[in-house]
Amino acid sequence: IDTPIRVAHLGISSVVSIVDDLLLERVREHYSRLFHLPYEKIYRFTEDGRARRTTAYLDMLHEIVRRKMEAVRNLPFFQPNDKTKYFELLPDEHPLKRDYQRMLEMQPGPECEALQADLTKRMVPGEFDVNIMTKIDRLNVDKAGHLLSDEYSDAKASLRGFANSAAAGAVEFSAGLNRGLFNYITRFRDFYRNETGAIKKKIILKVSDFRSALVQGKILAKNGLEVHEFRIESGLNCGGHAFASNGYLLPMLLREFREKRDQLKAEFQPMVMKFYESMGWHYHDDAHKAEPIITVQGGIGINGEDRRMREQFGMDRTGWATPFLLVPEATCVDNATREQLCRATEEDVYLSDASPLGVPFNNLRNTGSEVWTRTKAEKGNPGSGCPKGFLVTNTEFSETPICTAATEYQKQKLAQAASDSCSDTDRKEHVEKVLVKTCLCEHLANSALIALGITQASRAPQAVCPGPNIAWFDRLYSLQEMVDHIYGRRPSLVPAERPHMFAKEIVMYVDYFEKLVHRCTYTQREVSTLREYYENLEQGMNECLSIALSKPYKEENLSSIPPTVKEQRKRLRDIVARFEHEATAIAA
Repeated sequence: IDTPIRVAHLGISSVVSIVDDLLLERVREHYSRLFHLPYEKIYRFTEDGRARRTTAYLDMLHEIVRRKMEAVRNLPFFQPNDKTKYFELLPDEHPLKRDYQRMLEMQPGPECEALQADLTKRMVPGEFDVNIMTKIDRLNVDKAGHLLSDEYSDAKASLRGFANSAAAGAVEFSAGLNRGLFNYITRFRDFYRNETGAIKKKIILKVSDFRSALVQGKILAKNGLEVHEFRIESGLNCGGHAFASNGYLLPMLLREFREKRDQLKAEFQPMVMKFYESMGWHYHDDAHKAEPIITVQGGIGINGEDRRMREQFGMDRTGWATPFLLVPEATCVDNATREQLCRATEEDVYLSDASPLGVPFNNLRNTGSEVWTRTKAEKGNPGSGCPKGFLVTNTEFSETPICTAATEYQKQKLAQAASDSCSDTDRKEHVEKVLVKTCLCEHLANSALIALGITQASRAPQAVCPGPNIAWFDRLYSLQEMVDHIYGRRPSLVPAERPHMFAKEIVMYVDYFEKLVHRCTYTQREVSTLREYYENLEQGMNECLSIALSKPYKEENLSSIPPTVKEQRKRLRDIVARFEHEATAIAA
């Protein structure tokens, strides 16, 4: 929520979620007072309040980052300050870092002073992008309960808030295609090239495979919109919501992008140029050279894995998130949650069904949120009062959508389960499926509110959603330590026995396949999909074995891949044998 305030002036880029505009407003009030900025509250039911709260928050971030960056530029060299830290954090191969190191070796004098002035001029803040989950697109009502028009839906209002702000970063769309939202982007000129060929507001698509990138990119290109970056994420080995592929492991996805990346520009650019021509706009000469950036994130834990992403698979950049939950300089997490994260083992991080969206959710066991949810259920008053309602999707018991984590829904669903004529085992399973849902809207925000002193821990159950990597980071780290770990400039912060990120992903995909088989009702479509999943996973394991034969990068645990493949392949084939036996019996 506030990472740009913490690290943008040090040249580090980050992404801010703008799903929860009510959280944005409370944090804006806090930082406006801290930095002596004017603040006027935007109330919940203010006209176009969601968009206005988003704009106001991003404008505040923009101003604070501008001020902090200017202050850093004005600091002297050769002193232990943020200016020195800015340059020390840069990758060693960065041109600015090389010139800085050259300056350190120069004798005092006009030449050194000229280089210092040049270095200072070239210092720029890290970008801050915003994330919009396309699936969170609730229609809203006014204070009187009247339904507002489609342009006031959650996703469109968030986009409008970003578009109207001073922020010049990118919007990252995650969770899949939302045609209405993509069409709405066309209303804002900043998403198109200006007379100099620059795009002020860029578009990032988080994608799970090449086909998804191609389909979504074409839809945007037909409206003249260019994708600045395709951000590939492991389907399961990540934090938060996990959008699993149908058995496609990350190495297979990366290879396809590497082999077909030229196809993206070839497909999109003619469509974009045709749109500009239809609008009577000039398509700048420099724009012809532009092509989408391809990046990857999810499960990367050491420099050797990071290098493989860039050097073998040709990724332009990599993303790290989960380890920074243990870097207080970078992230806003309350002390109790950070302590839990430090102690977390592989068993403590699990793929849960906690999300009301019905999407698998990487979760941490025994957080304040889990304890609160469990205690309420045990006392006979399950669920949440649903104070924010961002995840309302269910219309089983009402015309107006409600959230599956809400008390209103859970009590009716439990009553239904109690009256069903089914076995005790099935009834217990139905009850567990109801009670596992958690109020993520409220609880994911609470950690930041506690950490900033805005609310008390006793009144705010906190949830956190790390990726499995957190199990291998076991203490708090300085920003310098973590960045040096990422760039391979220090001894590794994780033990040598940590499994390779590809080995971990294999285990997670076999686990998930087992869960899908358990839930299978053996329709023809389900059986076909699971067979395809199995075939893809087998191919992915072969791909991983090929990688394991290559020369490892620094501290890269390739030796963990073959035994993992051997163990998980046997397990997978046992699951498939039981699945096929059941499928054959039902078909007969």
